[in-house]
Amino acid sequence: MTVTTTDSSELGTEAISEYVSVRIGGQLFGAPVDAIREVFTPQSVTHVPLAPPEVAGLLNLRGRIVTAVDARRRLGLPPREAGETGMALGVERGSEIFGLIVDSVGEVLRRPSAELEPVPPHVDINWRSMVKGVHRLEKELLAVLDVSAVLGTTAAEAA
Repeated sequence: MTVTTTDSSELGTEAISEYVSVRIGGQLFGAPVDAIREVFTPQSVTHVPLAPPEVAGLLNLRGRIVTAVDARRRLGLPPREAGETGMALGVERGSEIFGLIVDSVGEVLRRPSAELEPVPPHVDINWRSMVKGVHRLEKELLAVLDVSAVLGTTAAEAA
């Protein structure tokens, strides 16, 4: 009788990517879990005169003043209706923390990394610069956000 052992590297253990699912203008996006420091509800956002349009304002996050970036504006989507509250993803970039304002936050989704497909060519060029790829789900596509690109020049100027 011969016993064969298989090295675990030969088993082809599949790499898994984890995403915080968010909705922005009805579209499902995934933000890589390792890019998100926390999820919170922004309480009071103070408008900043002469700030770029994608800067929603400043907010107080546990005693720290952070720049709130509106993901809808960055993606070229219409603004939220008056009274609609959003959620925020706390994102650290360099020594700064930003609040990326989204419409809603869902669950953490786990997807095989190998199943990440390129961004379809018909997608708006602005979106293409902020999306790393897509995962096909049962009923819709999960567009994977490049969080640094969504923060864009706003974050680069602050850092």
